[in-house]
Amino acid sequence: MRTAIVVGAGIGGVTAAVALEQCGWQVTMLERAAELGEVGAGISVWPGAAAVLEELGVEGVAKAARLGEAAGMRRWDGRWIVEAAELGIELPVMLHRAQLHQLIRDRLGSAVTIHTGTTVTGVTQDSDGVTVTATSVAPASAGSGGAGPAGAASGSVGAGGAEYRAELVVAADGIRSGIRGLLASEYKGPRYSGYTAYRGIAEVEVEDSGGETWGRGQRFGFAKLIDGRIYWYATANREPGGADDDVKELFANWHEPIPALLAATRAVLRNDIYDLPTPLLPFVHGRVLLLGDAAHAMTPNMGRGACSAIEDAGALARVLRAGKDLSAYDAERRPATTKLVKRSHQIGVIGQLDSKLACTVRDAVLAMGGKTAGLLAKRRKVEQSPV
Repeated sequence: MRTAIVVGAGIGGVTAAVALEQCGWQVTMLERAAELGEVGAGISVWPGAAAVLEELGVEGVAKAARLGEAAGMRRWDGRWIVEAAELGIELPVMLHRAQLHQLIRDRLGSAVTIHTGTTVTGVTQDSDGVTVTATSVAPASAGSGGAGPAGAASGSVGAGGAEYRAELVVAADGIRSGIRGLLASEYKGPRYSGYTAYRGIAEVEVEDSGGETWGRGQRFGFAKLIDGRIYWYATANREPGGADDDVKELFANWHEPIPALLAATRAVLRNDIYDLPTPLLPFVHGRVLLLGDAAHAMTPNMGRGACSAIEDAGALARVLRAGKDLSAYDAERRPATTKLVKRSHQIGVIGQLDSKLACTVRDAVLAMGGKTAGLLAKRRKVEQSPV
């Protein structure tokens, strides 16, 4: 049986492990954190990623998710810029990140071994395979959804730490990927977007179906989860690494139910937002390939980051099943994700404008664009309707 090492056990990493296992590979997963899990709040699962999960046999996504609603866009005072009725867009389903991560992990079988508390420190490759060097902060845990094999990749422990050997390495170790740094030290790495994001889950019932609100240098969005809780997110122009702000004060004067959502939130996650500048590095380096944020980290403005990682895993599975060279993975995924990185960055630039005049012009253009999109959507429905 062919062997692979997946570095990183986030959503992209566990999906890649499922894909590899279903292609007949034994997989060793190396995760730096002491325990598996996802930190975060809600997540949008778009149709393309949902299709990949269905192909991989991941069950329960539809039951755990709520179909997103086209709720439109407002100004900070509640006045509509684009109303829901004017939008004719494809919608994702919404669920909690931790739920999605667990549903994917449940699909892992006995050919997957997981080692937590393990940090990769070196990668070398030759014509026969790849050797990964790693250190462990605690005894590594082995297993998967069930019991794992003794070693999906051959391993040994020496004075410099553990060594793992396999035919393929998938680097799914995030935006600050250590493996990407080892492969291309000249790459500048993450760039700061200019704004910080806040996220949370509100334990409150509201009649408002959600949507986004744009102000001057600040944005706020929210959506309902299937259990009735509200996932919300917000952004504000800030210097990186600053002290935690009181998000309740930042949005205290915004329209309802925003203050109510913040008041009903127990814990707030704060993250400075970074992405990877284009041109992106090649996703394939010999027997090592980049996946997810390690390859194409993007700002969250389109809600496509985790979904793109899932779609990466789906593309990898198709390439392996077809017996194609790994370069086919790069040829499919790098152009597609480059477009998303650029588009998401541009949306952030527009969304975070803080000049009063610039925001007035922006809102007017968006309002006109919404009306045009609505007319085009209605036209498509007429054209597609049976005679």
